[in-house]
Amino acid sequence: MSSLLSAADHRDRYDARTFADEVGMKLHYRLLRPKEYDAKKAYPLVLFLHGAGERGDDNKKQLIHGLNEFAADEIMEKYPAFVIAPQCPDGRQWVDVPWSADSHTMPKEPAEPLRLSLDLVAALQREFSIDKGRIYVTGLSMGGFGAWDAIQRRPDLFASAVPVCGGGDAAMAEKIKDVPVWAFHGAEDGAVKPKRSRDLIAALKRVGGSPKYTEYEKVGHNSWEKAYGDAKMYEWLFAQKRK
Repeated sequence: MSSLLSAADHRDRYDARTFADEVGMKLHYRLLRPKEYDAKKAYPLVLFLHGAGERGDDNKKQLIHGLNEFAADEIMEKYPAFVIAPQCPDGRQWVDVPWSADSHTMPKEPAEPLRLSLDLVAALQREFSIDKGRIYVTGLSMGGFGAWDAIQRRPDLFASAVPVCGGGDAAMAEKIKDVPVWAFHGAEDGAVKPKRSRDLIAALKRVGGSPKYTEYEKVGHNSWEKAYGDAKMYEWLFAQKRK
């Protein structure tokens, strides 16, 4: 959607914050609030997981891709919501698996940055008026793996997922078949094989799921530009409600 892709820079709308769990483990994150927050209303919450290139401790790099679109005037007016963007530390991953492999088995325990991110969602539910039936997760590349992993671990929490050029454990399809998914991938992605998304979509269909899948021809790894620039994606995402 050109109006999103050419939007002014609205990333200063995200507050810089730090979450600490009960044992003091910290996670830097950015928070976008609805423009006219009313505690008497319940709002959706989007957990956004960035890619490998945005790791660090500056609480800023994770804003590079996708998040300007979520903060665009048009999106904020149509879909008042909280958007949270934690930052994965250098050398860590949302999911401790290789990105270039043909497949992987979900690790028994979540990677610490993802565990903290899920704890953060719970903490924000206590702080703000969040609609527990409209909690969403999306992510690109390393964060696409995180989005798949998040719904595999917590299908009870998320109303939908938008994994972009990621991969998950196809053996978990039965567990997540009722979670609405719209996955995106570039057909010429050389970093994360399109096979990763195709296999998950096929597995979900085999067990009775109804996932959506968009594969962009002649697009490499940066499929997030088209995915997060597509107004239809936001319309679909914010329409999902957990039963």
